[in-house]
Amino acid sequence: MTDPDVPPLPTALAGAVDDFSRHLATRQGHSAHTRRAYRADVTALLRYAVRHGAADLDGVDLTMLRGWLGAQADRGLARATLARRGAAARAFLRWAHHEGLLAHDPSARLANPRVPRTLPTVLSTQAAARLLDTARSDAEAAEPEDRPAALRAWAAAELLYGSGVRVGELTAVDTTDVDVAERIVRVLGKGGKERVVPFGVPAARALRAWLAEGRPELVRADSPTALFLGDRGGRWGQRQARDAVHRLADRAEVDDVAPHALRHSAATHLLAGGSDLRSVQEVLGHADLGTTQRYTHVDAERLRRVFEQAFPRA
Repeated sequence: MTDPDVPPLPTALAGAVDDFSRHLATRQGHSAHTRRAYRADVTALLRYAVRHGAADLDGVDLTMLRGWLGAQADRGLARATLARRGAAARAFLRWAHHEGLLAHDPSARLANPRVPRTLPTVLSTQAAARLLDTARSDAEAAEPEDRPAALRAWAAAELLYGSGVRVGELTAVDTTDVDVAERIVRVLGKGGKERVVPFGVPAARALRAWLAEGRPELVRADSPTALFLGDRGGRWGQRQARDAVHRLADRAEVDDVAPHALRHSAATHLLAGGSDLRSVQEVLGHADLGTTQRYTHVDAERLRRVFEQAFPRA
């Protein structure tokens, strides 16, 4: 919804934003979430430029860019947010220069804010096993009316950990994307990239139970082909999946985790078990190996803590 207190962009600038958004969708293959974020960031930049005297895109120079990012830094925005907004500005201005809307790309000399590297939340192998064992016990002990939801939570948790998929990928999976006998699932990752991921025997066991006893209880005449259905027969949502994992963590008395922590845990445990970085990169669907390398730091940090606690000369 448009804020009535914020004047609209001039027609030419608004049209440039629309064209850029279409470019992100058709040429770059960005997700809808990324396109919305970039569109909002670029619109904010252009509104700032107009307020500071820019009549068109040529008015957006390096000084204007630095002023825009500096004003947001003064508001206390996190470095990660500033980095994303800088990336959105670069992408837009680079596109505008390529399209002939700008004589020069002022963002070419814009420095990136340094984003502190943070280590992902990871469960120990014992805690992960306890969470999954709790999910199975809950499903086996559930009353008939509660059994579909309990089977769904068990299968979802096993698949999140057993394959390392993202929660958005999990909820987008259809029944035709899963081969339980071969223990593989096909998912559509970031940038519309498809990958096939293996999963283990425990996840296959949970999926068989869900498909045989849980999903049939929820399916309706107008239900989609989604692997995971919600209580009303529609596609299960990401928020509901997150809530289910939070409840399992509470029931298992482990650190409260979100579905993404099960993905982080799977990657860390794969590396600790001897898997190579390239294989883990393929399983997780990372475009950049550097993203996967975060998990080597997680394992090194774990080893450091063990060393300090156990070695007498630490």
